[in-house]
Parts: sequence; structure tokens; C-alpha cells
Amino acid sequence: MSEYVRIFDTTLRDGEQCPGATMNLEEKLRVARQLAMLNVDVIEAGFPIASKDDFEAVKTIAGEIDGPEIAGLCRCLPKDIERGWQAVKGARRPRLHIFLATSKIHMQYKLKKAEDEILRQAVEMTKYAAAQCPNVEFSPEDASRTERTFLAEVVEAVIAAGATTVNIPDTVGYAVPWEYGETIAYLRTHVKNINGAILSAHCHDDLGLAVANSLAAVANGARQVEVAVNGLGERAGNCALEEIVMAIKTRREVLGVDTRINTQQIMAASRLVSQITGFPVPPNKAIVGANAFKHEAGIHQHGVLAHRATYEIMSPEHIGLNAEEIAQSLVLGKHSGHHAFEKRLKDLGYQLGAEEIARALERFKEVADKKKVIYDEDLHAIVEDVVATGARPTYTIEYLSVTAGSHLIPTATVRLRKGKRVVQRAATGDGPVDAVFSAISSITRVKGELLDYAIRSVTSGREAMGEVTVKVKYKERTYTGIGASTDVIEASAKAYLNCLNRIL
Repeated sequence: MSEYVRIFDTTLRDGEQCPGATMNLEEKLRVARQLAMLNVDVIEAGFPIASKDDFEAVKTIAGEIDGPEIAGLCRCLPKDIERGWQAVKGARRPRLHIFLATSKIHMQYKLKKAEDEILRQAVEMTKYAAAQCPNVEFSPEDASRTERTFLAEVVEAVIAAGATTVNIPDTVGYAVPWEYGETIAYLRTHVKNINGAILSAHCHDDLGLAVANSLAAVANGARQVEVAVNGLGERAGNCALEEIVMAIKTRREVLGVDTRINTQQIMAASRLVSQITGFPVPPNKAIVGANAFKHEAGIHQHGVLAHRATYEIMSPEHIGLNAEEIAQSLVLGKHSGHHAFEKRLKDLGYQLGAEEIARALERFKEVADKKKVIYDEDLHAIVEDVVATGARPTYTIEYLSVTAGSHLIPTATVRLRKGKRVVQRAATGDGPVDAVFSAISSITRVKGELLDYAIRSVTSGREAMGEVTVKVKYKERTYTGIGASTDVIEASAKAYLNCLNRIL
């Protein structure tokens, strides 16, 4: 029987630290529910001391999500640990995750402490955390750049102090697989009480090696891997959940381990996180990219038609896709009814309430009147357009008109509704989109700094829907908004208003 590797998901903590990926409470709950459906072992719900919003999010998730352990991240400080425990204590299975840097560069320049001080603080704070929560994870930050003898000393001491999991972070993505694997092996042979805790791997992707390093750790005895959906995270991101899980599943006979992940929920999780954060998944992304199971070359098509295993090492059904649906993306038209529409959304991994389905169906009908063919990509854009903004946005668009030309000053007239109040404004700009943004800002009285504007065609052809993503900076925070329409000006207005609604 294969050994069991625990999957510790940090999408809501390390993943949310990715610039522009901030989520509100409702969005965090949606992700947490999906992670529970994935059957992850641990959800790191946030950093409770970081802010009031982070504390409330961790506390709410701890109280509402059943199944996975719920962890809160804490520095090795009494105030952090106390705040963390207040946030997670309502969970059925709480965990405190404490960390302290151990590398020379961190000790010298960041902490300004010697090894004996770091060791003493690590032990004292582990005991302090264990006195409140019996499930304590300790991370020696920047472990991959820590001298192995000192790292082993710290690991042995915190296990003796009550740590039940010891995580070995490659905090800056510096390690290479054989080196990181050797570190795990070294700890297993040089730490006397190593069997008293689970060894964990937390790898960043700065050199594109997060998954490879995590697999090297597993091969050398690590039995927990810390991951994020779509590899989201600081800088270049974390080890991608979908990649490590499917690598273990696909190469089980080589690795000799398994996970408890319900892999058929992987695609639903990937799409949800992409939708909420506004970070599109690259088409060539392993496992969850749009092209991951598509074949264009004639020789590949011939092989797949003869036997799918000739060019597919895993089944698309295993991650929640249907092979035939991938081959034929044409799914719905304007004559499709409510039941077919709802079933297709479920097949695509969406879990929507009755009100959200009704709003999505109404939007679908509007698009279907303008397009002869509705593709799965259109459906994703429709759902993002009507759901990602939330069920009750502060402002909604009632009317939009734009005039522009080579000899005209671009002018936009926008009418927005806020509850029973309707306000209309006109504005000019450097172009039609700028004019629309100015009119919306005039009505809402919120003007952020536009950091990024991106538009892409959801499908091909003259009738294709356009999806616009905008990033706006407001009071030192970055907000992301998405809008979709067959009219790119309308899509731009929706995306920008989505951002302002998030701010408000």
C-alpha cells in the first residue's frame, strides 16, 4: 500500500500575497469550499495578525469549513500566536503554523540575532503555541539557505518542544532538486526525534523548480507538500497543487506514494481561482491549461484516434474534464433551455446558486442573440462577468453610449444604478475607453490609478466575445476587475466598474 502524502494548500495565504490577487471574504469562502471538495488535508486560511480582514476571514473559514484542518500563519511572537489561536480555535481541526528565519542572511540583516537567540526563540514559541493548540507546524524560514547542521539542531529542538509538523521552506526558490532532496534526507538521518513529526516541503518557483523540488522532497521522505492552486503565490509562485498531485497520481509506481485529493475537482478549483483573482491560466499550463489535452499535429491526432494513451499520459476525466467535450467545444446555442444551460455549467465545474444561475442565463441569452455559436470559453467569460462582481454590486450599468472618430473628441455617456438611484454623466477622454472610465469615476466619485489594461478574444471569429481585465491601484492596494461582452467598450466598462465596486 502506498504511503500517504498530505496536501497543505496555501492559496488563501501565500497565494493571496501575489500582487493583485487580493480576495474579499465571500471570495475566500468560495475558494475554501472548493478546496474542501478537493479534499485537501490542510487549508492555510491566512495570516491573522496581518489585518482585521485577514483575521475575520480565517475565523470565518475555521467556523464554516468542515473536513480539512484550518491553519493560521504566525510569526514566532506571542501576539501573533495569540491572534492566530483566536482565529482558528473554532475549527474542528485547528492548526497553528509558526515561522522563524534560520539562514545567516536573514539572521544578520533582517532579525539581527545570533544562532543561540534564534534557537531559544524557536523553542519558546513552539512551546507557547503547543500550550494553546496541540497541532503546531514550525517553519525555519529560508531553510534551503540555512547551514544543515544548524537546521538539524533547530528541527530537533522544535520537535522536542511540541511541533507535530516541521516544514522546510525553499523560501526564495533557490534550491535545485537533488540539493533539496539531500536536505530532507540529511534531516531524516541526523535528527534523532525526526519520527516525532511530519516533514513538509514548501517550494517557490523562482527558478521554475518548485514542483521538481517538492517531488525530490517526497522521494526522500517528506510526507506533506505545501501548494497553491495554479501555482499562485509570492513572486513566481508556489508549487502548483494540480501539478504535484497529478505527478504523484500518474507516477505512483515510481514514487510509491499517494494523496487523498479528489482529482476530479482540480479543473473546477483552477477555474475558480483564476476567475476570482483575474489571473488567466496560460494555455500551455500543465494539467489545467486550455491546450493540455488538445492535439493539433497530424501525427498526434492519428495516434490519439488509434489509442489515447499514445499521446496522453493521464485521462482528462481524472481532473474533471470530458475527453469528447475537449475535442468538440461547441456546446450551446440561443435555443438552449434552462436545464441544458445549468447542466453545462455544472459540467464545467461551477457551483452557483439559483440567483446566480438566473443572472448567468439572462446574460447567456443576450450573448446568444449576437452570436451563432456559444463555446465553453464564452460560458466561462459569462459566469466571470456576472458572478465575479458579486451578487449585489454597489453600482450596475444601465446605459452606455460612446462617440469617437478620427476627427471627433471621444465622448462617453454612462448611466449607473445604485439601488433606486440612477445617475448619468458624460465625459471626454484620450480615447473611447478612457472617456468611459472618466464618466464612471465621475459618478462613483472614486478614481484609482490604472495599472494594467488587457483585452483578449475569448473565442475566434468576428462574433467573438472580448474579455477585459483591468488592475487599479487605490490607496496603496491593487484591485482586479474582469468584464466580458461582444462589445469591447462595454467589456471595458464592466471591468473598470467591477474594480470600483470592490473598492467601495
